[in-house]
Amino acid sequence: MSNCVFDPIAVVLDWLDACRERRLSDLLDLYDSKASFRCACEGLYQGSEELTNYWSTRLERAVPYAFSLTDVAADDEGVEPGVALDYVAYDGTPVHMRFRFTMTGKIAASICSRTRKAA
Repeated sequence: MSNCVFDPIAVVLDWLDACRERRLSDLLDLYDSKASFRCACEGLYQGSEELTNYWSTRLERAVPYAFSLTDVAADDEGVEPGVALDYVAYDGTPVHMRFRFTMTGKIAASICSRTRKAA
């Protein structure tokens, strides 16, 4: 059982809401200042400046139905617990993202990959 003093799923849902509502500042506030984001298609982004550059362009170019929730669940893969999120990316494609957190509830790392569409 985790000793989290925050609700990691709630943080991820706040992340999704900030994306959906194109609130870049609120989105970035959810990340630790040293956070990393690994995108399977585009590489590694680390720290506030790189995350700002990455997310600002994605939010600006988002399709109307972007950031729709498909599924969210606790993710026990890896060393520490996290959250797995399936959602619609800024460009309308399905994405799977895994989040890890700091002890204070900030996003420490996230990894995204495209998901295969159902047959």
